[in-house]
Amino acid sequence: MIKDLRQKYNAWFTESGHSDFLKSINSMLPHPVDFRISETPLFLSDDLRDQLIDASYDVVNQLTTQEFSRHAQSAIPGGLSTPHRDEHPLFLQVDFAIAEGTDGGLIPQLIELQGFPSLYGFQYYFSEKVQEYFTPAATMTPFFSGVSAAEYCSLLRKMILGSHSPEEVILLEIEPERQKTLIDFDATSAITGINTVCVTKVLKENKDLFYINNSGEKIQIKRIYNRTILDELQRKPVPMQFSFHEELNVEWAGHPDWYFLISKHTLPFLKGKYVSDCFFLNDLQTYPEDLENFVLKPLYSFAGLGVEVDITRDRLDAIAQRENYILQRKITYAPLIKTPDGFSKAEIRMMFLWDEKPLLVNNLVRQSKGKMMGVDFNKNKTWVGSSCAFHSLPSLGLE
Repeated sequence: MIKDLRQKYNAWFTESGHSDFLKSINSMLPHPVDFRISETPLFLSDDLRDQLIDASYDVVNQLTTQEFSRHAQSAIPGGLSTPHRDEHPLFLQVDFAIAEGTDGGLIPQLIELQGFPSLYGFQYYFSEKVQEYFTPAATMTPFFSGVSAAEYCSLLRKMILGSHSPEEVILLEIEPERQKTLIDFDATSAITGINTVCVTKVLKENKDLFYINNSGEKIQIKRIYNRTILDELQRKPVPMQFSFHEELNVEWAGHPDWYFLISKHTLPFLKGKYVSDCFFLNDLQTYPEDLENFVLKPLYSFAGLGVEVDITRDRLDAIAQRENYILQRKITYAPLIKTPDGFSKAEIRMMFLWDEKPLLVNNLVRQSKGKMMGVDFNKNKTWVGSSCAFHSLPSLGLE
């Protein structure tokens, strides 16, 4: 990607240094990381950085049309809508594979997207640590649109808090202490001052919601930074005093409907050079002749659950609820990151905050040497896992 910087990083890297780096990350917030951190960040060339920015806005601009609004009307499963949806999501992620282009170069290719928060808090702290340990990265940035680290935190606070004090806003999740993203909840609290509350601990009086703070006081909840995934709540129902689907006196920082409205359901709608072929299974009269080059994905799943890489016509014929599945063309990942034992491939999540308009602000990188990005495909492998990408200043601001 940036050949001389990759060579410099690989020569600088030591196992003992990486161990110290991980110890530092695991001690900077109340809880340690519960997912694998890759041994290396990603260093974007100017050309790939610019392509990623262009690809991100190419996708996002398609989400602001009346045509998309009509397409999205059928995205929310029956009975799962939440009242008082806002006009657009506050948090938006667009995931790209770094793929091999037809000209032999690199090109971003859309994998998925979501109108749901990601690790906005942790990625801030993580990139700071990378820059602390690998000083050449300190002259680069993980941020986009000309946003500084301080401005990023300020924007994030604005999106999460709205007009309320931190005490009146909570981060809401199912059993947060058991979530692999717990360190992000810590980071979000450190940046914004809000508390993390389990859905089972929320109290309801008429249409008002409350929680008990660390001092034992009952505090009314005015705004919710929603990290609760509704299909997870369906898979493992827990006792709650309120429902997401009833009238409540509360604002949503990340309205729950956007989890469905911008999701895998969106993929067949999108077009362009950064988007591969994708179809609703129930729309297909015949299957693609090169079916081996497609992957099957359930619409309503998170973190790769239910994705099938090796599919057959018999398997597709056996699916009853065909409207709940998509077929997406497989993407050939580029052998991107040179490591001591071969090359890693990478996906990059381009992270937006959407106030008056969508603004690209940060990124998250996942690296793999397996068939897919998940942990199960990368067991006993090194230089894989979660990281971030850095690029040279100044960033292009194409917002």
